Amino acid sequence: MESSVTNAIISQFAEDMASFSQVDVIVVGGGPSGLMAALDLAKKNVKVLVVERNPHLGGGFWLGGFFMNTVTIRSPAEKIMDELGVKYKRFQKGLYGAPGPLMCSKLIAAACEAGAGMLNMVSFDDVVLREKNRVAGVVVNWTSASTLPKAISMVDPVALESKVVIDATGHDACVVRKLEERGLYKVPGFGAMWIEKSEDEVVRHSGFCHPGLIVTGMAVSTTFGLPRMGPTFGSMLLSGRKGAKAAYDFLRKRSK
Repeated sequence: MESSVTNAIISQFAEDMASFSQVDVIVVGGGPSGLMAALDLAKKNVKVLVVERNPHLGGGFWLGGFFMNTVTIRSPAEKIMDELGVKYKRFQKGLYGAPGPLMCSKLIAAACEAGAGMLNMVSFDDVVLREKNRVAGVVVNWTSASTLPKAISMVDPVALESKVVIDATGHDACVVRKLEERGLYKVPGFGAMWIEKSEDEVVRHSGFCHPGLIVTGMAVSTTFGLPRMGPTFGSMLLSGRKGAKAAYDFLRKRSK
């Protein structure tokens, strides 16, 4: 039985990795905006993969603010909670709250059930570039490789190809920052907290920032120099949805 369990794990993971090597869209970051984008794309039969550096998906969506696990959602994002079947409480006009573990679990389950691929404990390392510096995939490695002593950490990464990459890595904006390292983009960084302005502006700016690269969530704030959002998540979901639409429209246009 022990060998059968081991073989089942190895064979399924090998099959998954072969499938993940070339997809339509790679979402870097499995927080709320990344999961939302993956869910919407998978529901439209787009082959999408989420790459998450932590062992768990969801990012800060589990915790809310200050380690208090109520997540707040500003209107009109409560419609997404309705879609996911999450019960929530109205705090005041246009502001709603729900248990973080419930909301996060529902979103993860919905994305997985829709067919999105998940590759957790795997970190973004670099971009794949093609003609005219178009982003055409990502280079990844095991997150654990970065924790090894330098003398034994020479673990070569692997590349995954895609037609679109979505940077949903939060304030770090890891993919955009890699373009900055290569002199292809100037990142202004995010500003001080201003929740209302930030949420509206993050959604408005969500979309392509470079050929082949879409930004969603707080990566948008860092990429475009917008105020930071603070512990509320409505714009994260709406940003992910807008990013998914931008990716889907691009793929449809490309296929014609």
